[in-house]
Order: sequence, then C-alpha cells, then structure tokens
Amino acid sequence: MSLVLGLLSHTLSRVLRYSGLRRGCHAPRSQTMEQDKALEVYDIIRTIRDPEKPNTLEELEVVTESCVEVQEIGEDEYLVIIRFTPTVPHCSLATLIGLCLRIKLQRCLPFRHKLEIYISEGTHSTEEDINKQINDKERVAAAMENPNLREIVEQCVMEPD
Repeated sequence: MSLVLGLLSHTLSRVLRYSGLRRGCHAPRSQTMEQDKALEVYDIIRTIRDPEKPNTLEELEVVTESCVEVQEIGEDEYLVIIRFTPTVPHCSLATLIGLCLRIKLQRCLPFRHKLEIYISEGTHSTEEDINKQINDKERVAAAMENPNLREIVEQCVMEPD
C-alpha cells in the first residue's frame, strides 16, 4: 500500500509541476529546465537501495525531490547538488549512501555535470568528515577498488526489476 501511495504522490507531483500549477507557471526558461533536470536526477536516485534495509532511499526519506538542486553553470553543463538525510544522526552507513548516490549519478546522468553531495546540515554527527570523503575523487576511486565495497554499491544501485 505504501508503495502505491508513494508512486501516486510522485506521479501527482510531476503532473502539478509540468502543468504549472506548482511553483508558478511562468517560470523563466532556464529555471524550468533546471527544475526538469532536478526531477530527472531525483528519478535516478530515488530507487537506490539502503545498504542495511530492504527499502529504497526514497521510501526511507533519505532523499526527496526537495533535496536535489540543479544550476546551469555553462552551456549544456549543470551543477547538481544533492543533500541527503541519514535515518539517524549516528548512521554508520552515511558514507556508503553518499558513495552510492555518486556512483549511480556518474553512470546514469545523460548531461554534462559537476556533482556535489552533502549530508543535510545538522542531520549527522560527523557530517563534515563524510562530506569531504564523498566529494573527494581519489577517496571515491579508492573505495571502488575495494571488491567488498564495490559489491555492496552494485547491489544498492542496481535497478529494481
């Protein structure tokens, strides 16, 4: 039942956004494009599975539509900012969730982008350290060289059947 309600809510929010009934219907073209890109990003990350639980990040409200921001930074290039909220302030898997977000977006985003991923301010006890880790290319590459970690990430980012 909750899955049906989630899908219904997601569909309704898209209809309202595209119809212009939400956030004003006369938004400037670039703002509308940025909102469309943000929805596209959200559609990619919402199905990522939690490393510990059998739920998606969307179902656990770790990611929501409002946690995605897209800004045009050049011709056909965008800055994508994700602010996710761990389920508890001491979540030991927050770094792994950030890694899953980064890997899935690097693989799936169909447009040129710069990616910044952060833990929502005040929602984790070590947010500064984790933010540094998940936005450091060398640390991300090193993490993905670990076969055990890579297997967990692959399971989390795999698309549901």
